[in-house]
Amino acid sequence: MSTKKKKLNIKKAIKKPGSLRKSLGIKKGQKIPARTLKKAAKAPGKLGQRARFAKTLRGLGRGR
Repeated sequence: MSTKKKKLNIKKAIKKPGSLRKSLGIKKGQKIPARTLKKAAKAPGKLGQRARFAKTLRGLGRGR
């Protein structure tokens, strides 16, 4: 039995890149403010789902 750890492929997890930014009305190339992301994460439907996923991805980069 091998002990290799399978890597996550984040690119495949993001189905529609830029859709969260577009729905929030933030121009391309600008960062989404944490306050805006936190507020959007409470929204129902796809907007909330995408915002929660963005918060998760934001946390993945830390601690490296």
